[in-house]
Parts: sequence; C-alpha cells; structure tokens
Amino acid sequence: MNQPLLVTATQKAGPGVTIAVGAVIFGLLLALPLLSLLPPDNTLHVSAYTLTLMGKILCYAIVALALDLVWGYAGLLSLGHGLFFALGGYAMGMYLMRQASGDGLPAFMTFLSWTELPWYWTGTSSFIWALCLVVLAPGLLALVFGFFAFRSRIKGVYFSIMTQALTFAGMLLFFRNETGFGGNNGFTNFRTILGFGITEPGTRAVLFLATVLLLVASLYIGWRLARSKFGRVLTALRDAENRLMFCGYDPRGFKLFVWVLSAVLCGLAGALYVPQVGIINPSEMSPTNSIEAAV
Repeated sequence: MNQPLLVTATQKAGPGVTIAVGAVIFGLLLALPLLSLLPPDNTLHVSAYTLTLMGKILCYAIVALALDLVWGYAGLLSLGHGLFFALGGYAMGMYLMRQASGDGLPAFMTFLSWTELPWYWTGTSSFIWALCLVVLAPGLLALVFGFFAFRSRIKGVYFSIMTQALTFAGMLLFFRNETGFGGNNGFTNFRTILGFGITEPGTRAVLFLATVLLLVASLYIGWRLARSKFGRVLTALRDAENRLMFCGYDPRGFKLFVWVLSAVLCGLAGALYVPQVGIINPSEMSPTNSIEAAV
C-alpha cells in the first residue's frame, strides 16, 4: 500500500534526523512570540504583523493536517473543510463580540434594530461555552453529514461535490443578515479575550503559542493514528475498500471517526485564527478556500 509523501520522507531520513529537524522548527516557533515582546528598537524584535502572519500560516497548516487525515489516509477528498474552519471561527467570534458589547447587543444587531439576542447566542458570553461550540458546531455537522453520506456509500468525486455544495450553502446562509451572524461583514472590532486586550503584545504571544501547541498536538495525533492499526485500516480503506469489506471490516465507522476528527481540528484552527486576524466573515466559507487547501 502506498504511504503519504511525508511518511515516506521521514522513513528515509530516519528518526534521528526527523526529530532533530522537528525540534529546530519547534524551537524557532517558540522563540517568535518571545521576540515579539522585545522593545521595538531591538534588532531581534518581531513585529505584530509578522507574528500575526505566522499565526495565520500555522492555522492553515492545521487545516492541511486535518485534510490529510481524510484525504491522505482515508482517500476522502473534501472540498468543504473551509466550512468547518469558519464554524469554529464564528463560535469564537460570538464570544469576542459579546465581550466587546458588554451588557448590550453586538453593534451589528443594534444597527439592524434587533431588541434581543437570538436563542443560539445564549451562553456565548462564557469562554468555556464558546470552546464547547468551537468543537460541537463543526463536529456535529460533520457527524450528521458523514453518517448519511457514508451510510449511502457516497465516495469519490460525488463525495467531493457534496462537500463543496455543503460549504457553498453554508456561505450563502451566513451572508444573510437575518441569520444573526453579521451578514456580509461578519464579526470584527474585537477588543478583549478573557479580560485581556486582544491587540496587546502579551495576548498575541499567548495566542500564537496556543496555535503552535495545537499544531504539535495535531501532528502527534496524526502520527499516532498512522502508526496504529486504525491508521493501517484507513490506508487499506483508501487503496482497496472492497477488499477491506471482504475481510470483515465495516468502513463506515472508520470513515466517520476520521471525518469528524478532521472537522474538529479545523474548527479549533478557526477559533485561533479569528482573534489573531481580528475578523471572520462568510468569505472564509468560500469553496475556493477549501479547494486551495486541497491543492
């Protein structure tokens, strides 16, 4: 059975070289937020722009890892992962908007003459509930979609088209003002997170470190899955699904698990993306973004 290119490269390089390269990269990433705390006139100072740009890249790297789980191992080409990424971002954005508005309504709701929060905004002033939404929103959507898709044995290009249609439908839904998600403008003008100024250097550094840790955790999860029996079953599922079924395995459960896990990782990446970039709008759900992630 064929192995993904990264796995083949690490096997040829050997564990020693792979660990050494990974440790150097990890050390450099950890140094960036610390260097951003230096005075601006220091030669080693890292600007807020550079730190934000690197944070965005790392968030997209997590999306790439999540997509590799479903496409590289399970053979499921998804053209809708941008939807899961955006859902996680919107879940965190709801919390940030509540923090910015205080006891009142978010600014866009006031502009639209709304008098109360929609029911699905209940509890979004709590950071813990926001984290739950970050996981539940993309996870439940992936669970429902995957259950029916895999039960119907939809695969190949048909599965890709359905995921693309799903993210396009989500984008059109979030563009509407009456859905309560800011319409075309989305969420922006964030001020604080957990009581700390969102543009403060220390806050930016912590958010970047959280992104690095999530990336490392995603790599570790992918590595563990690849070396486990579950990972070997996924690879067999990608290369010869019918043979796997003849061996007594039900591929639906394996597909569904890795599909939901991938969606949750995208949601977490989106949740870290929004406070670093400072905006989330329906354009993040554009099918083009999902296609670019696959490419």
